[in-house]
Amino acid sequence: MRVGVVTFPGSLDDVDAVRAVRLAGHEAQPLWHGDADLRGVDAVVLPGGFSYGDYLRAGAISRFAPVMTEVVAAAGRGMPVLGICNGFQILTESHLLPGALIRNHHRKFICRDQALVIENTATAWTSGYRTGEEVTVVLKNGEGAFAADEQTLDRLEGEGRVVARYVGNPNGSMRDIAGVTNERGNVVGLMPHPEHAVEEGYGPGVAGLGFFTSLLETVAS
Repeated sequence: MRVGVVTFPGSLDDVDAVRAVRLAGHEAQPLWHGDADLRGVDAVVLPGGFSYGDYLRAGAISRFAPVMTEVVAAAGRGMPVLGICNGFQILTESHLLPGALIRNHHRKFICRDQALVIENTATAWTSGYRTGEEVTVVLKNGEGAFAADEQTLDRLEGEGRVVARYVGNPNGSMRDIAGVTNERGNVVGLMPHPEHAVEEGYGPGVAGLGFFTSLLETVAS
């Protein structure tokens, strides 16, 4: 597959995302925030970082980038979109996913290896995992706590749209939620960083690679 990776001003993990895409066997296509053009890609990754310096709110300015007009439209047509960390924040600001990411409950930036439990394997980005599988990837954020009203949380739970939960909630996310999906399952937001766990000897193993190889299973199905 041809997977686009968007670079915003302040993106930090776009190169890592490109590397993960290539290690998963896909062709990586760099995309620029200021271009309203997805260049014919089959899927899009919004990487982590501090786009526009997190001014106003994390992801609030990037939501208006020309490329996001195309991402929102393509997601509506069913294109797989993965938002990682700041990318997750951009997805909520763009109303592609519900909820919000707020400051960690301890008011400190956190950087650590983090265990997750995969709960939804029916998405375009998690079909390569087993339901209930525990994986360890990297977590690094200051505004990573998932928050939503009780009605929204109940809906996400009832519809099986919680993609992953933290093992030992590190940042105060409501109901231990680390990632969610839209109703269709093509858009996923994940606060931890799977792209930092895709090759032995670099990070905490290769458990994150499944988020990128799952796209192959999506196409095959």
